Amino acid sequence: MDKSEQLLNILIAKNIINGDKATEIKAEILKTKGDLGSFLISSKIVGEEDLTAFKAEIEGLPYYNLTTEEVPEEILNFLPEEIARTYKIVCFGRENKTINIGLVDINLKAMEAVNFLATDEKLLVKYFLISNTSWEKIFKQYQKIEEEISSALEVKAKEDETDLVAVKTDSDNASDEDINSAPVSRIVSVIIRHAVEARASDIHIEPFAKESRVRYRIDGILHTSLTLPKSIHSAIIARIKVLAKLKLDETRIPQDGRIRLIINNREVDFRVSTLPLTSSEKVVMRILDVSKGVPTLEGLGFSKLALRRMREGIKKTSGIFLVTGPTGSGKTTTLYAVLNILNQDGVNISTLEDPIEYELKGVNQSQVRPKIGFSFANGLRSLLRQDPNIIMVGEVRDEETAELSINASLTGHLVLSTLHTNDAIGAVFRLLDMKIERFLLSSTLKTVIAQRLARRLCEYCKAEDTLSVDARDNIVKEIKDMPEAVMKEELPNLVTPEEVFSAYKVYKAVGCQHCENTGYNSRVSIAEVIEINDEIKEIINDGEKTLNLETVRKTEDFVSIKQDGIIKVLQGITTLEEVFRVIES
Repeated sequence: MDKSEQLLNILIAKNIINGDKATEIKAEILKTKGDLGSFLISSKIVGEEDLTAFKAEIEGLPYYNLTTEEVPEEILNFLPEEIARTYKIVCFGRENKTINIGLVDINLKAMEAVNFLATDEKLLVKYFLISNTSWEKIFKQYQKIEEEISSALEVKAKEDETDLVAVKTDSDNASDEDINSAPVSRIVSVIIRHAVEARASDIHIEPFAKESRVRYRIDGILHTSLTLPKSIHSAIIARIKVLAKLKLDETRIPQDGRIRLIINNREVDFRVSTLPLTSSEKVVMRILDVSKGVPTLEGLGFSKLALRRMREGIKKTSGIFLVTGPTGSGKTTTLYAVLNILNQDGVNISTLEDPIEYELKGVNQSQVRPKIGFSFANGLRSLLRQDPNIIMVGEVRDEETAELSINASLTGHLVLSTLHTNDAIGAVFRLLDMKIERFLLSSTLKTVIAQRLARRLCEYCKAEDTLSVDARDNIVKEIKDMPEAVMKEELPNLVTPEEVFSAYKVYKAVGCQHCENTGYNSRVSIAEVIEINDEIKEIINDGEKTLNLETVRKTEDFVSIKQDGIIKVLQGITTLEEVFRVIES
């Protein structure tokens, strides 16, 4: 039974109309294709408030009449005017930690926006159905705060209470910006804080034809968090530009900036990037939680074999230590974990980064600025005059940087860097493509890591899974190809590969309140590590012999990314689907 039929039945039950009149009304609505509610009011069968009360009964919501009420300004202002206008909703009451929201129509986007704002203040929301007249009556009160919204749109507002406080730097003489009380400023505050609390790594604010979408990247996956009216998109972008000290009047070219805020009593950095689109600008904010500090290699989830190889690699006083993988695979974080181990009083460590993601006490960190000529290559030349023992180059991007890195490692420096390749062997061919001589590469390259980040299963809701026959056969095949020593070390309960599913359980993602119903919580590294031993050096130097995974397996214990992922599946850390997703990426 549709809602029109339910409404007519209520009118019959209350003796407002009879069955014949209901049939007549249905025929008229069908003929004119009009709205039943409008017809009932225009025909004076029921009044607007009575009709709203009947609709509330159908929707299972309480009804409220606001036609004779005034709402205190501080309560009304819980919802910005633009949201109230777009969704035809108002906030009209508050009792302790519960706010009362009036809706003209049931609107899931409106309720999503309200719930988003309420979550920030840990409030409960009680929804009421109100008439259009009630809404118009209360909405007129927003005229009192038009100046406030205008100030927010111009991004010049300075309010009384501070919620997120910008942290001053030596070069920052501007006064603190409070981004909480003005409507647009408050929305920015909620977007930022909610992202930090949700463990997001990035915030995307994107304009569309009729709305502005806010998405968070959580554990590597983008999730839509909020949809806002398009009319306030420019104001939100402007507010973020002010915080990042970007040019407000420049909307034609991309801009980059940085914000440091105190959120929930801890410092958080944001890298801000704007991009002009056809009608407006998009903003992406990378979140760098300074308070968390640098993770350890063990905390990142590397296997015992990978940890041994990495620790052996960084004991060397010269040579190149490379971490490879696609964008977003955690390469820089791994290098920071390595630098944290190497950071001792007896060594001088200098870095070239773009950008500096973590500040390490005792490490000389430099931010490259290609626009003014301070590139990785130019910076590397300068670093060599700074008497370094260890150099970290954020990324080997071109032939010049590759050549300088090789030369630095030849002159007694340990060089750490990243490279974009799909696997560890690929780093050798990539550097050869960059015109590095074979004899130089074979004598300087020491350790190569290829890694991905897979989402960890939520410990609260993961459930045992049953795999297909093909998937089970695939796992058995990969285990058979593993070195026996590694299999015994990582999977001690396993006697033979064929018995793997009697010794270990495989789990799937379910979803609960602890993981925002995703089934996953945080991420784990899956990696392969190659130590460039004498046999591999000879193959690189020769040029005639084939260098592939089979030749590597013949010279040392080797576990591929896929095999490492399968180990973590059997350990109950992640899922097979997640491993295949990140490997294929």
